Amino acid sequence: MSRRTRPLFALGAAAALTLPLALSASAASPAPFDPVEHLADDARITIDPIGTYSTGVFDESAQEIVAYHALTRRMFTVDAAAAQVRALDVRRPESPTELFAVQTTGVQAADGSVVPEGAVANSVAVRPDGLGVIAVESDVKTDLGWLVFFDAAGRGAALGAVRVGSLPDMVTITPDGRTAVVANEGEPADDFSVDPEGSVSVVDLPVLKRKASSLRQKDVATADFHAFEGANLPDGVRVFGPDVADASGSLEHRVSRNLEPEYVTVDSRSRTAYVTLQEANAIAVVDLKRAKVTDVWSLGAKDHSVVGQGIDPSDRDDVADVRTVPVKGLYMPDTISSYQVGRETYLVTANEGDAREWGDYVEPARVKDLGDDGLAPVCADSPAAALLDDADLGRLNVTTASGLRADGSCYEELYAMGGRSFSIWSTDGELVFDSGEQLEEVTAAALGDAFNTNHSETGFEGRSDDKGPEPEALTLGEVSGRTYAFVGLERASGVMIFDVTSPRRTEFVSYVSNRDYSVSVEDALDDGADVGETLAAAGDLGPEGITFVPWYASPTWQPMLAVANEVSGTTTLYDVERVTRR
Repeated sequence: MSRRTRPLFALGAAAALTLPLALSASAASPAPFDPVEHLADDARITIDPIGTYSTGVFDESAQEIVAYHALTRRMFTVDAAAAQVRALDVRRPESPTELFAVQTTGVQAADGSVVPEGAVANSVAVRPDGLGVIAVESDVKTDLGWLVFFDAAGRGAALGAVRVGSLPDMVTITPDGRTAVVANEGEPADDFSVDPEGSVSVVDLPVLKRKASSLRQKDVATADFHAFEGANLPDGVRVFGPDVADASGSLEHRVSRNLEPEYVTVDSRSRTAYVTLQEANAIAVVDLKRAKVTDVWSLGAKDHSVVGQGIDPSDRDDVADVRTVPVKGLYMPDTISSYQVGRETYLVTANEGDAREWGDYVEPARVKDLGDDGLAPVCADSPAAALLDDADLGRLNVTTASGLRADGSCYEELYAMGGRSFSIWSTDGELVFDSGEQLEEVTAAALGDAFNTNHSETGFEGRSDDKGPEPEALTLGEVSGRTYAFVGLERASGVMIFDVTSPRRTEFVSYVSNRDYSVSVEDALDDGADVGETLAAAGDLGPEGITFVPWYASPTWQPMLAVANEVSGTTTLYDVERVTRR
């Protein structure tokens, strides 16, 4: 596939754009630099940054998740460290301004508990009538957390709270508005002294926003994983690492303590939730009416030795070389979304990857270190055995929890963490589409000397030995009758766009990054540069959350995308625009 690319640092003029009838042009203030843009020859759409809200806070998750309220033209962004949600007025999207902050600490819950100082806001969702919901983890993250309700259409007044599971990481509201669903990740304590159960809480919401203050604890039901303990755990679902007790000291429910729900999507009928279990490389299916986990299925692994599924495995080979290697990749998705084609529901995942590293337990190791410090070596008859140099597989981080020969003597297969891709699945676990090596191919062509860079500093191949561009954020949106997936690359930065209208014939459309890769923030700060000035020059670093705004709900009367970037502490608004051929 041929593509049009703006070079990395010497960026040319923007391509001319015309908009369809439903998309009207909007004024935009000029960016301090031209974004990197890389288009497929037949690209129908691209995105153009029109305005940015900046906190000036570097690498503290000051802008993490973003939600939109159409009636008031407000964005709500999560400031995790401050335990608050910021309300942004985006009626003039070229200059988003903060209206107020919703503080979650001090709010009393239905069970009598109070959200303490030191609590952390993780996620936000807003119902069309203005009922806002914030997922809040406790100051002791292994304790139970809360959902805090607030008036998103007013001045952000707290409307009450309910208790949910440990470390509520992501909350969503069902399409019918009747239910809030939260993934309680249940991460262990940092020193691995306590490991709570993962779970999914299902909260019955009132029809009227003002009735949220009357929510009771019995309106919360929690779906656990007890039915999947022991021999009931489906094949391939990863349960591994030390067996650590919960806060009560109990060693019951080993599987439930090991599974860590990450992200939730709900089908269009508001009946079923699909939840990523990232470290377990699995998806859980939850019946919302019964608040019951009805199925858990493994995502399996992709084979990087197959043509079209390669990776760049080394940060020491001095070349952007996406190639086939005798390694498998665990998908391990973070974000999940869903959409309907005909009568079929499809699940879309951003396959970030994540390792478990708690206390003295460290899951990943470099391939060249297998065989040292008590680790089993690579099997002598493995095709990887002759590729242990740094320029081959030696530097690649792989899991030590998977791939051992049955007798435990050596690693007969190597498993990298993350698919370096996004995927489309059926609701019974069939892989319908995977982007393969496209994310690395496109970023290699678009970013040049910043290929596989980190987010906090710019460097060639800095992440090739780990998870590459690291797809994390994901949302879906419809433009002119076609459905698109917008995939945020956490490390490389920027957004990939794919046409997923026909799931099995998904095609790359465009890649845009609102980042100046000539500015390496960590290096600049080490040299004494001003934080605010450096961040303003660098642009957006580390997209964590994305939301799509359809044209009929947008202040510009054309589709809009909002991207929250946790490393740069910025939220940037983009017009979604049609591409005109020259």
